[in-house]
Amino acid sequence: MVRLIRYVLAGVMALAGPAVAEVPMGDDGLHKPAWLEETFKDVGDDLASANAQGKRLLLIWEQRGCIYCRKMHEEVFPDPEIDALLREKYFVVQLNLFGDVEVTDFDGTALPEKQMARRWGIMFTPTMMFMPEELPESGNAGKAAVMTMPGAFGKGTTRAMLTWVLEKGYETDEHFQKYVARMVTGKD
Repeated sequence: MVRLIRYVLAGVMALAGPAVAEVPMGDDGLHKPAWLEETFKDVGDDLASANAQGKRLLLIWEQRGCIYCRKMHEEVFPDPEIDALLREKYFVVQLNLFGDVEVTDFDGTALPEKQMARRWGIMFTPTMMFMPEELPESGNAGKAAVMTMPGAFGKGTTRAMLTWVLEKGYETDEHFQKYVARMVTGKD
């Protein structure tokens, strides 16, 4: 009988699909994984903190109720390889597309999140902005980003983007799409 119950439960679990990660939600309605950094949202200071830890600064824009943000937090970011990259190699700061928390740009301009989103050209959530390793000449983080990834993507593309930035693929002639194709096929 116990064997039958286990068999039935296994079948029900298989029909339910893959397990979804439980990610705590903040008072702002945004997911709060353990790898997020709590900062004063001064990108110059955040860049210095990232560098001091030997990590890359990643700004991630989200909004309350975003189904694509939920997908990333529940299905993509918990992937063991992606989670390890985010924890070990990235200093991740979360921003709210419609938030009122003050953000300070590289040039000292301080605006509420929702106005900084406009300044930086952020239109979708989630959007990941990968910052340069050194303080940029441009005081505008939107222009200084070495790569901006708007939208939700699957595990393979997200893992590839995180790796491509760490490998400084943006400094080469290889377009990100070519990099992804090479990683998928294993051909150079």
